[in-house]
Amino acid sequence: MFRRALRIIVIVLFTGLGFGLSYYYLPGSIAGVDITKPTMHYGIIGIVTSLCGLLGILLASGIIERTVRLTSWLEQRLIRMSIQEMVGGAIGLIIGLIIATLLGAAISWLPWWVGGVLRIIVTLLLGYLGMSVGMKRKEELLGFLPRFSKDKQTKTDIKSSQSCKILDTSVIIDGRIADICKSGFIEGTLIIPGFILEELRHIADSSDLLKRNRGRRGLDILNKIRKELDVMVQIYEQDFEEIAEVDSKLVKLAQVMNAKVVTNDFNLNKVAELHGVKVLNINELANAVKPVVLPGEEMLVQVIKDGKEIGQGVAYLDDGTMIVVDGGRRFIGQTIGVIVTSVLQTAAGRMIFAKPKSADKKNIDHDPPSSYNEVNLIG
Repeated sequence: MFRRALRIIVIVLFTGLGFGLSYYYLPGSIAGVDITKPTMHYGIIGIVTSLCGLLGILLASGIIERTVRLTSWLEQRLIRMSIQEMVGGAIGLIIGLIIATLLGAAISWLPWWVGGVLRIIVTLLLGYLGMSVGMKRKEELLGFLPRFSKDKQTKTDIKSSQSCKILDTSVIIDGRIADICKSGFIEGTLIIPGFILEELRHIADSSDLLKRNRGRRGLDILNKIRKELDVMVQIYEQDFEEIAEVDSKLVKLAQVMNAKVVTNDFNLNKVAELHGVKVLNINELANAVKPVVLPGEEMLVQVIKDGKEIGQGVAYLDDGTMIVVDGGRRFIGQTIGVIVTSVLQTAAGRMIFAKPKSADKKNIDHDPPSSYNEVNLIG
């Protein structure tokens, strides 16, 4: 029905255009033949009008198809834009057209075939520039409007009093961010970009079982943070279509909002630091809160397997820290007292090297001294 109505409108417009051109601009003679006689005059008008109407019938389908595509494209663009961007773009467009009108009046003294073309070019150029600048500087433009000024003030107050943190896909799937928020160590507003949600949705819809479970876990973590924890969470819908990579979009968003990125992705961490964006790495936090062990300290450990080198045994702390016991292979399955010899900090975590306090198995069965740091170690 809509296409049929558009088709009728196009045909009527072409027919009217043909009638108007032939009626008002028909010359007095064609090829030396006088056509001012009413019969010939109106006959030519009818022929031109009919030809234009026929041209409208032939071109209607193509015009309608392109119009529908353009309308759909504009609709998709407008849906992705926020109200502030649309209002800012409209204000910028109006300002650009006003300036174009003033410049058009200034060049009105030029011949019509020069001035008319210049006015069209200036109007299109300034209209586009005004709309583009209005969308990019929407905060300044909307500051003059009472309602948007209030929203801007509230948003500014939030940013000034509490810093924003942007969550990465990896840290959402990891899940530890929920426990950190619950403990109260994360302050401010958590920003969830729309493109991160889209990536999580794609992962949750994956045909691979592992990826699908990871994606669904990430969505469950977000729902838990929003519903159960006392943390402010905001969904940021604006996308950066000119940027293809999600990590690059994340860094760009952090630059625009002057926010920090929360992640446990090593590569994203380095890229963000190169762009001057502050990063909160969950893995670094986990390493930082592990208990400090100094050489010479004693502890009680359970050797659970042999190490890579000959005679070595391996034990683990509750937080997963690996303890390599030199000469501890013969104590596999037993709980022994060890003395820390050195601590090695690596990119993967912390590794502790130790040696048995006594090789005599009798000492193992005795109660450990009070100075021991007793740890129940699980493989």
